[in-house]
Amino acid sequence: MLSFSRSLRYSQSSNFHAFLPNPTSLLSFHSHPTLFDNVDDSVSQINNMLHMDPTPPITQFCKILGPLTRMKHYPIVISLSKQMKLKGIKHNVVSLSILINCFCHMGHTTLAFSVLTKILKLGYQPNTITLNTLMNGESRAAIRLLRKIEERPTKPDLFMYNPIIDGLCKDKLVDEPCDLYSEMVVKGIDPCAFTYNSLIYGFCIMGRLKEARSFLDEMVSKRVNPRSCTYNILVDALCKEGKVKEAKNVLVVMMKKGVEPDIITYNTLMNGYCLVNRVQSAKYVFNTLAQMGMTPDVYSYNIMINGLCKIRRMDEAMNLVKEMHERNMVLDTLTYTCLIYGFCKSGRISYAWDLIDEMRDRGQPIDIITYNSLIGGLCNNHHLDKAIGLLKKMKDQRIRPNLCTYAILLNGLFKGRRLENAKQFFQELSIKGYLDVYVYTVMINGLCNEGLVDEALAL
Repeated sequence: MLSFSRSLRYSQSSNFHAFLPNPTSLLSFHSHPTLFDNVDDSVSQINNMLHMDPTPPITQFCKILGPLTRMKHYPIVISLSKQMKLKGIKHNVVSLSILINCFCHMGHTTLAFSVLTKILKLGYQPNTITLNTLMNGESRAAIRLLRKIEERPTKPDLFMYNPIIDGLCKDKLVDEPCDLYSEMVVKGIDPCAFTYNSLIYGFCIMGRLKEARSFLDEMVSKRVNPRSCTYNILVDALCKEGKVKEAKNVLVVMMKKGVEPDIITYNTLMNGYCLVNRVQSAKYVFNTLAQMGMTPDVYSYNIMINGLCKIRRMDEAMNLVKEMHERNMVLDTLTYTCLIYGFCKSGRISYAWDLIDEMRDRGQPIDIITYNSLIGGLCNNHHLDKAIGLLKKMKDQRIRPNLCTYAILLNGLFKGRRLENAKQFFQELSIKGYLDVYVYTVMINGLCNEGLVDEALAL
């Protein structure tokens, strides 16, 4: 079905704009507020500045380039920067960092790193935000950058190591950040909570929980106090592996250390129980939230609704929906998808269709997972023509089916003993190149069940 663990990727803010000037509080060189109503005004203002004699300082240009970057007009910013260069205007660390941000968002990582090299040549030190911007999928390149910085008088510090370690861990490259961590310690750079959280997260997503726990122990031994987010990473990883008992033990340790669990902790634990079909235990945690001074959020309700729908306890799920309405909570796509899945699984297709109509009426987007749930429900309840019709409707609405959609429908055709339709559908998928191992497996199993072993072997 669906995974409802909240993302526990604790990273530093990559919001490049945080260190750029706030356009609403800036004074232009004409000593009046600089407010731009649209992109054309911004471009016009820069063009006027380029024709002034003397040309205004680079800081004035940054006041316009910054907001343009925030509005995601990256090509325009790059073009204006080129014009500035032609006019002989020298860049500073802010304007160069703006360029790095633009190149990264446009996927021109090589150009971004060349700008960073220029920053270093000019004697500037790249800050955390600049490094974070460069981390997007280029963690190993960042290590090479770190080695270049080491050749300079100003040596790398904690704020340079952290984004690189974090980026590598998120890319599931945990050995390199371990080496960087050891390197930091040797150089006398003390790791902080963020460093440890990154490493713990990296090992958790790799399923190497023993090493993740050893970093938690080391963190405590070095008197770097773990916070709830640190423990949440470990609780989430254990729950995903079905080790809910161990996750509860982490919760006990956490509380003994004086760290109060938050709503994310309890949501993660509830999801863990649901994953191992212990919905009643999840319900107990949910019902005791108020006693612990917690207010359930939308995620809490979605987790419980999902768990109840999976075991077809639809009346209880709908009671929670009623409770959400009473608390003025807005049902999101996830809530509706869970309910649609549950009603389809329970054979109550008309209720599922009603929910689709309700989603449209309330402006909730109907995504591919919602459609897949409904197609699966229609197939399982012998409404194959409606399932085929829904697939066509998806395409008409420009919602692109995925391989899971095709596999669900193909499996439904076989179960409905519509062999020729299944063969024709598979042939169409083959021509379009929409095949993967899962689709092939469905086809082979279907043919074998029909006694067509030779045809199955031919695939």
